[in-house]
Amino acid sequence: MPALKNLDKKVKTLLNDSAFQQELADELNQWAGRPTGLTFAKKLSELWGVKVYLKREDLTHTGAHKINNALGQALIAKQLNAKRVVAETGAGQHGVASAAACARVGIPCVVYMGAVDIERQAPNVDRMRQLGAEVIPVTTGDQTLRARWTKLSEIG
Repeated sequence: MPALKNLDKKVKTLLNDSAFQQELADELNQWAGRPTGLTFAKKLSELWGVKVYLKREDLTHTGAHKINNALGQALIAKQLNAKRVVAETGAGQHGVASAAACARVGIPCVVYMGAVDIERQAPNVDRMRQLGAEVIPVTTGDQTLRARWTKLSEIG
């Protein structure tokens, strides 16, 4: 509990700290590629009779929206002098984002991933490792993240 209380206190402080908010905004803008562009979807617009724009989250660093959260978490972990960031992932995008954010702020990253998911998502696992993350296979259950969440929901 002391670690969770410390995290809660620090997060509440940082979320109201203008210097932290500026650092996060600068990193999201200059490094992660925020804000991402919009692309006009001409054919969908014609089909639906309205102007349709697609938000291009694929243009962010690591290719998904997950970098937004991962970067904030890594910056908070750095402020807490955490020894590492621990993540879990199934398809790998969260792990890639966590690994990239941790590499950016200079903190180790450990990613737990089902052994089956590791095989299925080999390119993402390779990216995580290239970014310096340690990827640990989970070999219980059916060896997927899905099984982990199913088991947790059964517990209550």
